[in-house]
Amino acid sequence: MNFFARLYYWLRKAWKAVALYLVIAGPGLVVMVADNDAGGITTYAATGAKYGYHLIWFLLLLIPVAYYVQEMTVRLGAVTKRGHAEAIFDGFGAFWGWFSLLDLMIVDWLTLVTEFVGMTAALAIFGMPPWATVIAVIVLMMVIVLNGRYWTFEKLALLFCALNLVYIPGAFLVHPSMKAVLHDGLIPNFAGGFNGQLFFFLMANIGTTIAPWMLFFQQSAVVDKGMQEKDIPWGRFDTLLGSIITVVVAIFIVVVTGTVLPGVDITSAAQASQQLMGTNRWVGTFLAIGLFDAGLLGAICISLASSWAFGEIFGWAHSLNTKIREAPWFYATYLLMLATAGAIVLIPKAPLVLITLFVQVVAVTLLPAALVFLILLLNDEATMGERRNTLVQNLIGGGIVVSIIILSTLYGITVLFPGYFQ
Repeated sequence: MNFFARLYYWLRKAWKAVALYLVIAGPGLVVMVADNDAGGITTYAATGAKYGYHLIWFLLLLIPVAYYVQEMTVRLGAVTKRGHAEAIFDGFGAFWGWFSLLDLMIVDWLTLVTEFVGMTAALAIFGMPPWATVIAVIVLMMVIVLNGRYWTFEKLALLFCALNLVYIPGAFLVHPSMKAVLHDGLIPNFAGGFNGQLFFFLMANIGTTIAPWMLFFQQSAVVDKGMQEKDIPWGRFDTLLGSIITVVVAIFIVVVTGTVLPGVDITSAAQASQQLMGTNRWVGTFLAIGLFDAGLLGAICISLASSWAFGEIFGWAHSLNTKIREAPWFYATYLLMLATAGAIVLIPKAPLVLITLFVQVVAVTLLPAALVFLILLLNDEATMGERRNTLVQNLIGGGIVVSIIILSTLYGITVLFPGYFQ
């Protein structure tokens, strides 16, 4: 009897914990899965085709990197009740505040263009013209955010996150050799040796897993959701789960193209999808559907990150819990970002593939500055109190910054001196 009583209370306690997490869940999952955006899908597909399974180990290293970076925004948002842009302005003054905001806007807008590139290319496979895709997407995205409730937006975003898992069954359909995946993927190696192309792909994979807009989005989402300091442990778990899911999905994409399209030069996920349809129609279809979903989710989050940041700086109402008449400039900024980025995709002969590939590298090049601001804010004892960074967290954060700077430097050397590492 005692056993069943203990089991009942344990199950009841477990259910309460799950129910509490479901209330808190959202910002971490959404921001991490949204970072598997259209540009990210292209990057992973190209990585698998170029290097097979050989860089899977590198992707696994990005799980703790992504977690430690984004976990800091959870604490900062829950403690200060301020978005990231506002926190930088208050902490470092107008000069550095505008510097970080301009960095954000440049990367956000370029990345938003890549989301429209991915969405138009994905639906073009099914016969939908680009102009129709752009209009339909803008209308859909406005409807999603104009409901006047953060909760509704978040639940819709989580639905799109679930659709991102479509790549997993696709990987099983191509029947990869598990022995080869484990042997080639888990043993650290640099297939093809050190060269500019390798550094480019490593930087692109970092840039599509950690990006400056993610810092701004998650911290603002934590504030808009109304998370408190007591919710930080659940926010951390939410972020860790999101980090794991985003990398797992990336690995499955690498496995698909590494199995079916080894040695093929992939310039876009849409191209990979079309080529996969010639081998397995279902796998190609999954990749196309996932590409559209990734672009849509990424576009929503990136536009919101920019709108939240502008609202914080200019003092506009900037919450998804407000109606359009209460926060006109917040929603106008959101629409302007979408309309201008979508228009670029419709320009004849625009270098869309080149933009998609290099945006990831631009993002990771600008990332160290954003991370330095974040780490300094987390070390402000007057603001953060007992929630400030520990020595271990500072060492991890500093190590991430230094690693990215070294990788960026090596890539720059290979561009200036192509034969240096040969």
